[in-house]
Amino acid sequence: MIQVRAFSRLHFGFLNPAVGEGSRLEVSSSRWFGGVGLMIAQPDLCLRVEPASSWSAEGPLADRALAFAQRFAEASCRDEKRDRLPPRHVRIECVTPAHAGLGSGSQLGLSVARALAASWGLRCDLATLARRTGRGLRSALGTHGFEHGGLLVEAGKRAPDELAPLVARQSFPEEWRVVVALPGGTAGLHGRGEVQAFARLTAEPTTVRRAETLCRLVLLGLLPALVERDVDAFGEALYELNARVGEAFAPMQGGVYASGRVAEVVAFVRSQNIRGVAQSSWGPAVFAVVADEEQAPRLAARLRQRFALEDAAVWVTAACNHGAKLATDEHG
Repeated sequence: MIQVRAFSRLHFGFLNPAVGEGSRLEVSSSRWFGGVGLMIAQPDLCLRVEPASSWSAEGPLADRALAFAQRFAEASCRDEKRDRLPPRHVRIECVTPAHAGLGSGSQLGLSVARALAASWGLRCDLATLARRTGRGLRSALGTHGFEHGGLLVEAGKRAPDELAPLVARQSFPEEWRVVVALPGGTAGLHGRGEVQAFARLTAEPTTVRRAETLCRLVLLGLLPALVERDVDAFGEALYELNARVGEAFAPMQGGVYASGRVAEVVAFVRSQNIRGVAQSSWGPAVFAVVADEEQAPRLAARLRQRFALEDAAVWVTAACNHGAKLATDEHG
């Protein structure tokens, strides 16, 4: 039996948000998208694969996991020039909430692929895992986060079928905490809706100035503040970066944030003298970065009270500074 444990991804924003095939941004050697994000310890994902007489899956998101497994098996057969690979049973013990902005799709797909590859004795690097499961089509943050953890910056891609390169990776301060809230409302854009949103986005002209500003905020704001352990400077750069990316996505999500309620949560956190708050990806997850374990529970309690949220809708987590964990149980 093979077990994989993976973690969640927070997406701070794209660095070139309106660039893609067919866009009209005139930048020499322009890269598509790019982005910055962070892996967090909770919620996590845990699954197991074991030999079986036929393909099957059980647990939360079982259908999606089975689809990833069969896609990976078919691609592996083609690449490895094999007629078939023996079927497996996938048992999912816990998962990250789907379509909440926490990167559940990439972590599930890559976890299934990593477990299957180990079960079959296949040697697959990260790019191969991503390609055979169809992950990293736009953002590669979840893919690199699956491998490395920490805070990550990827530089975007220059061709549709390549995995964007990881250009910076920093461990997150162990004492800092992240408060995550799911304020309710509709799920973040995904599937066909997300594809249509990006098609609309890349059909519109953007400016070099926006991309330059976002890159400046990462290189001269987020990263040095992280190295210097300056939580307020980090938070201010995070907030500004996320809001400016939101301006580019406003036509697709109806505003800078995914909903008025998300905007209210962001404004409330800022009113508590906490600088670093942002929406992750398409939302609805909102997260704030605070200096220590004492401050985090207080903010979580205030969010629950102010927005009438259930206990499970707000949680405190550390960052995850390592990649997914794989274990083999010879007797399982």
